[in-house]
Amino acid sequence: MDASRHVIVSPPSPSGGRRVRVDGEILGLAYGLADVAEFLRRAGLEGVEASDVAESGLIEWRGGGPYDWGPSGSGLPSVPPVP
Repeated sequence: MDASRHVIVSPPSPSGGRRVRVDGEILGLAYGLADVAEFLRRAGLEGVEASDVAESGLIEWRGGGPYDWGPSGSGLPSVPPVP
């Protein structure tokens, strides 16, 4: 990924999913790592795979890590890692 891009994944929303921003622009609401990878690909960050997203130091995960996708405060289990 391009280290000059600022990627933020917001905390899980009350209804589930997490907002993804690149350089301040909202790209959409992701429901898993594959969605984050797709949004980043559409933003011009080539070669991003779902398995890379969780390990990338270039993504700022707010309000939970890369495996937290349920509604905030729901107590739902985290999504397992992508193989």
